[in-house]
Order: sequence, then C-alpha cells, then structure tokens
Amino acid sequence: MNVETYFKISYGLYIVTTQSGNKKGGYIANTLFQVTSAPPQFAISCNKDNYTADLIKQSGMFGFSVLNEKANPALIGNFGYKSGRDFDKFAGVNYFTGKSGIPIVTDSSLAWFECKVTQSYELGTHIIFIGEVIDNGIIEEKGKALTYSYYREVYKGFSPKNSPTYIEKEKIEALSGVIKQQAEVWQCQLCHYEYEAAKGDPISGIAPGTAFLDLPDDWVCPICGADKSMFEKE
Repeated sequence: MNVETYFKISYGLYIVTTQSGNKKGGYIANTLFQVTSAPPQFAISCNKDNYTADLIKQSGMFGFSVLNEKANPALIGNFGYKSGRDFDKFAGVNYFTGKSGIPIVTDSSLAWFECKVTQSYELGTHIIFIGEVIDNGIIEEKGKALTYSYYREVYKGFSPKNSPTYIEKEKIEALSGVIKQQAEVWQCQLCHYEYEAAKGDPISGIAPGTAFLDLPDDWVCPICGADKSMFEKE
C-alpha cells in the first residue's frame, strides 16, 4: 500500500466554529464538502473527542470560514493543535456573531457560511454533521483558498491526530519508502512540524542554513506557535 495516494485527493482548509450557551468551539477541518444544492447543504467530519463536536450537538449549528493561502500559521496552530477545553481559541481573533449566535472567524478568511444541522451520523471515531446554509458572505474578493496540499508542501504541516485524514508520520515515511538523509532536523512535539537547518523557515523569514540553536529566542513553530523548548532533535 502506498500512503502517498491519499495525498492526491484534494482538500481545502477551513475553520469550523460553533457556540452553545457561553461556550465557543472551533477547529481546523479539511474534510468539508457541499452535498446538495437545493437546499444548499454542507457536510463536515468531526472527531468525537473534539470539544467542538459536543457543542455542535448541543447547539445544532455550525459555521465555517474558508482560509486563504496566506493564512496566519498561528491561527492554524490555535484552532488545529490546541483544545478549547483549556484554551481560549478566540482570544485575539477577529470574528463576528452570526444569525444563530455562533462565532464566525474573519481573520485570514475569504468567505464564510453559517449552517443549521439537519442530520448527523456516527462513523467510528468521527461524527458527520450535515447542515443547511442559512447565511453566508464574502470577506475577501481576491486571493486563493488554502488547500491541504499547499499546507503540506509550503507550511510543512501534518493533519492533527483528530483529523479523519491523520496518518502517523512514521507510517508515511515507511510506506512511501522515504529514506532520511543525514541532516539537522528538529521536530515540534506538539504538531510534528520539522525544522530543517538546510531549508530554514521561509514563513518566519529564517534563511536557509540557519542552525536550530542559532534561531532567535522568540522564534516559534510556524504551524502551532510552540516555542523552541517544544522541539527535539531527530
């Protein structure tokens, strides 16, 4: 089996949000697609362990923002690699309240949709929520939507463990026949981003050839925002 075949399937990247009472929830999703046109309905796949899944069940509502290709990595880190149970993902984030009372993120976004849940299905580790669109809008007329392929190739990011497309990094390398060359590589223990000295970090403006130990003290993981203490040398 060649695990690379899974990466040939196209996905976008979105921030799915909801609110129940005074509790807000949100996560990064790549499994989201339109399933009907009349009425317009979207399906999302959410891990049962996600804090947001419980809030969607309670509220019966969800929204999502279409991220642009230049999305702030810290925004992806907040919503993709941290739990809303013990972290306020919306602190410092620009959003507005939709018709149903749920938050809609506008930062790094091209468009947004607000949906009312019409059906849900439990499938193993995940729940599929289907929602009918009750409102939507454009945030930025120009710009390209961020795809999972671009996220992997340019941001060097991997799916979070709760994602339906998650595959263990070791399995990716083993099944794809990847052979690591001798190089200085430091891995983030939170999101598995790898800092390679030979490549530097173009997102943060770090030039190729910069050793990890020579990075500025305030440098953080460009994917999840973890500081240098969260990195281990491979």
